[in-house]
Amino acid sequence: MIRRLARGSLALACAGLMAGCGSQRSGTTSTPGPPTVTAPLSTSLVTAQGTWAVAVMGGSAASHNNFWQLFVRPAGASRWSLVTPEGVADNGGLVAAGASTSLIVGFRPSQNLAYSPLASSTDTGKNWTPGLLDAGLADTPGAMAVSPSGQTLALLQDGTIQTAPTAGAAAAGQWTPLTTLNALAASAPGRSCGLTSVVAVSFGPNKDPMAAGSCARPGVAGVFTDTGGTWRSAGLVLPGKGLGKDPENGPENGTVQVLGLGATADGNVALLTTGNSLLAAWWNGTRWTVSDPVSANTVRAFGFGADGSAWLLLGGGRVETIGGTGGSWQALPPVPPGTATLAPGTGGTYDALAVSGSRLTVWRLAQGAWAKVQLITVPIVYGSSG
Repeated sequence: MIRRLARGSLALACAGLMAGCGSQRSGTTSTPGPPTVTAPLSTSLVTAQGTWAVAVMGGSAASHNNFWQLFVRPAGASRWSLVTPEGVADNGGLVAAGASTSLIVGFRPSQNLAYSPLASSTDTGKNWTPGLLDAGLADTPGAMAVSPSGQTLALLQDGTIQTAPTAGAAAAGQWTPLTTLNALAASAPGRSCGLTSVVAVSFGPNKDPMAAGSCARPGVAGVFTDTGGTWRSAGLVLPGKGLGKDPENGPENGTVQVLGLGATADGNVALLTTGNSLLAAWWNGTRWTVSDPVSANTVRAFGFGADGSAWLLLGGGRVETIGGTGGSWQALPPVPPGTATLAPGTGGTYDALAVSGSRLTVWRLAQGAWAKVQLITVPIVYGSSG
């Protein structure tokens, strides 16, 4: 009963701002040069509660039959459960961010929906508390971040970053602007890199807000920290050797895009693209350690694991993973057909979550091969837009 009441409240919070919450996620626009992200919201993340995965299921987005779902594998468990908050249409996509003992989920708007309902849970999705962001979240998995203190950041569609001091304040809709894309681009570090967009927010080693995006200046990554109200560059500059194969879009002549930015126990990890190269970079608050590059033309999904690890789902079912600071890229066996996202497990293992209509098949990597370990049928009501 508690679960139903909480979900009902989430629906009421949605209805209180606008009648009708049906939405359809807008298409992703590909840009020439760097790898393109064709399914940017498909991802996974790890918290003390467990491992979470976001994937789209159902059918055609044009027919409003695409439904974004949230799954969890609790810490110490081997099986996944469907825990998508009920009561709000999720065709626009889901964005998730976690602290040590909680997870917050934002519902992206599209069509006539101009704001983002929120839901938070402290019990691995068994119960959800409704919340509200009276604006639309950006179309990127890094659009939300939560610090250990509960401070929450939200990246909006227009590049504005809003903040709430606590999780309770975020749930109550008590958001205030932290900065805008124009203000950040006009700041000294923004002008220095030629900031063109913001794609991710996070918190640094000192729990200061962070923002990351793309820069027009070749070889410079747009990663910034907010220290006492002043935005500063985090100092991430990529080495030129071995990056990029196109002389016109290589590191010396090409721009750098940040795909994602995550927090670790003692710093941050970023995924970056330049030319046709992808890299990971780790920050301890003082210096950056940058990985060797891995080549790719298309990124279909990506995510972060514990201790600064990361994974990339590339075109053709190819997967590259990397461990913590100073690690090297390792290729996994090609994933099963339909794989939408990956999720790290224990001992360097991974699960591949494959989607076919309303069915989610979980494949687990064991002894160098993918083995089917679970099948979840999601109760989708086609044509409902909710």
